[in-house]
Order: sequence, then structure tokens, then C-alpha cells
Amino acid sequence: MSMLPPSASVEAKSEASGAICAISYTLDVPAIIRSVCDDGAGANVHFIGTTRNSFQGKVVTRLEYQAYSKLAVKTMMDIVQRAIESHSPAKCAVWHRIGVVPVGEPSIVVAVSAPHRKEAFSACEQILEEVKQKAQIWKREYYEGEDENAAQWKSNA
Repeated sequence: MSMLPPSASVEAKSEASGAICAISYTLDVPAIIRSVCDDGAGANVHFIGTTRNSFQGKVVTRLEYQAYSKLAVKTMMDIVQRAIESHSPAKCAVWHRIGVVPVGEPSIVVAVSAPHRKEAFSACEQILEEVKQKAQIWKREYYEGEDENAAQWKSNA
């Protein structure tokens, strides 16, 4: 029995020992968090990034994400592997959503389990920051009252 979202919603996915990275049209946040549970871990840390309703004084109506999915997943897995080498977490999962993400809905989940909280927090933050800087994922912000055709694609930084 799989605890992760059905493969029909997954654009690209990579799994290695203790790590999973995916680009998907949907995010099953509880299942992603459960996927890193480990009896040897005393700490489970997760970050859920959601679409906020404003940016630089403008009302955001939604975000749209696109990715070079296979390369983005490879990049994410490289990032996770470096975090594993640096912080020795038990398990890590990184899922990033693509497509339209309405206000209040999650666009990224980073979940980490480790024997101790310091390693779990450090690994989670390192993974999040590097994914936002390096993964081949772009977003487009849509604002209230603006022409939708004027929305521009931006790096996911």
C-alpha cells in the first residue's frame, strides 16, 4: 500500500535510500510527512510553502508553476544527497507542485526526519534554500486587477 500520491499526478520522481523527490500536480501533505517517519528518528521537521495572498503590496490571486521536471527532480535529489552527507538525517522528502496553485494551498513540502532536532532543522532549511535557488522551476504570479497576459515567469527564488 503506497502512502504517496497516485502516480497519475506525478510528473517526475526519484527515489534513493532514505530520500524521495518529486514534481507533481498535487501534494498529499500528510502522506509526504508520513513518508519520512522512522523509528530511529527523534525529530521530524517539515516545511510547507503556501501561496500567500499578497506580494509587494499587490493582491495575489494565484501562482502557476512550470518545471523542467526530470532535470528539476535530479537537481533536487543532488541537493538532498548533499544534505544527507552534511546532516545525517534518517529520511528526506521534497515535493514541489506544478500547475496552478491557488492562494492558501501548498506549493512545496520539505520533510526530514533525523535522530536529533538540530540535524533535522538544518537539513530541512538547507534543502529548502537550495531547491529555491537551483531547481529548474519557474513561477508566474497573477495579481488582482492586472491583465493576466502581463504576468511574467520568474525563477523560483
